[in-house]
Amino acid sequence: MGKRALLFPGQGAQAVGMGRDVYEAFPVARERFDRADEILGFGLSKVCFDGPADVLAATDVSQPAIFVTSVALTEVWRSEGAGRGLETGAAAGLSLGEYTALWAAGSLGFEDGVRLTRRRGELMQAAADANPSTMVSIMGLDEDQVKNICDRASEAGIISPANFNCPGQIVVSGTKAACARALDMAEAEGGRAVELAVAGAFHSPLMAGAAEGLADELERTSLAAPRMPVAANVTGEYHGTEAAEIRSLLVRQLTECTLWQKSMERLLADGYDEFVEIGPGRVLRGLMKRIERKAAFSNVSDASSAAG
Repeated sequence: MGKRALLFPGQGAQAVGMGRDVYEAFPVARERFDRADEILGFGLSKVCFDGPADVLAATDVSQPAIFVTSVALTEVWRSEGAGRGLETGAAAGLSLGEYTALWAAGSLGFEDGVRLTRRRGELMQAAADANPSTMVSIMGLDEDQVKNICDRASEAGIISPANFNCPGQIVVSGTKAACARALDMAEAEGGRAVELAVAGAFHSPLMAGAAEGLADELERTSLAAPRMPVAANVTGEYHGTEAAEIRSLLVRQLTECTLWQKSMERLLADGYDEFVEIGPGRVLRGLMKRIERKAAFSNVSDASSAAG
């Protein structure tokens, strides 16, 4: 018999209208959204449901919004839907989604998760404002080629790999000048490159200021040993049971690259062959198709799919 893992999306998965149907249909989801509004002191649920899109896309809004929507969908899936009574063996989340994975594993409380993701977004936005920067997705080139491009482009500023998402897709982060040079170099080498619509150079040394602030927030946050394995973005291996180690990995996540492909390969090697993506969008499904096409995959992104 195969094993099942839960996967949670990161920033960029947000879409106006997300969570509205599950909020209206299920009290457990309504409770989560309403509590998040109380914690944050503004109508996060209204922004999720009605937008406007530019407000929802703001780093300090989209992060708690995706976290809360993913939690609400998971609660319904577990209690009312196809996930009721099913055994889940592991969890992983892409960047921001790692917080949802830790919540799903019982390591991070919901209220703390709401506060942390909001503060994380504020800190990342502040770091981006202090250092104008961006990210570029490079497709069709291998890891060595991309690292070589970063080395050469660094003459124009700070730049480094940020996301190893799947075969043939690597994202780099850096100053605008260095990223512009990397984009040109990638295309000159036969790859395809596109600048991403992000606030700044996430998962790079330019987020050092945000990492310092996040470390302070995490020190004030209670973390329990995960009840199931949770893959860590920066290592591609599982979180340990010690709170200090979990905190360290979450802080490192802001300034180091995310190893999503390696995380998925870790799960696959350990026998996980059924994956459930819970949250807005279907980004993780697309990445898994590039990593292991034979893996069974399902999405829980609205009331219908959550209820099964």
